[in-house]
Amino acid sequence: MQTNISTGRLLLNILSIEDHEFIRQLVNTKGWLEFIGDRNVHSEKEAIEYVNKILNSPNIYYWVVTIKETKTPVGIISFLKRDYLEHFDIGFAFLPEFTGNGYAYEAAKEVLSLVRTNPLYNPVLATTIPTNTSSIKLLIKLGLHFEKQMAVGQQQLDIYTTS
Repeated sequence: MQTNISTGRLLLNILSIEDHEFIRQLVNTKGWLEFIGDRNVHSEKEAIEYVNKILNSPNIYYWVVTIKETKTPVGIISFLKRDYLEHFDIGFAFLPEFTGNGYAYEAAKEVLSLVRTNPLYNPVLATTIPTNTSSIKLLIKLGLHFEKQMAVGQQQLDIYTTS
C-alpha cells in the first residue's frame, strides 16, 4: 500500500507511532464518539497502544491527512477489511474545526483512486450509521451508492459500494 500521497492541498502519510497524540485528540471528538464509537483512548499510553494495534493489523491502513501549507494534521482516511464485510471499507474522520473545507473529499477521492487500481480492492465499501448525513453526502459525492442496511451487534449500518 502506498504510504505517502499528495493532493493539491494535502499530504496523506501512513499512520505512525508519532501520530498518537493527534489520534488521541481525534478519537475523542464529538463526531467520532457519536458516529464511530468510544475507543477508550484517553491517556498517552492508551493512544500509543491504539496506534500500535492499527499498525500491527495487516488489513488496516490509516493515512493521517495534513494540510501542506501549515503541516497541521486535520483528519484520517482509513481503509480496512472488516470481519462482517466481504470487501475493504473506506472511512474518514476529521477534527471538527476542519470540516466543511473539502479536505475529506479531496483525501478520500485520492485514496479511492489509488486502491481502485488494484483488483483485490474492488469494489470498495463504506459503512455509516443512517443518521450520519454528512458522511452519506460525502460517500455519494465520491461516487458510492447505497447497497443495503445491515445489523452489526446492536447497531444498524448503511453499506455503500463503488460497484
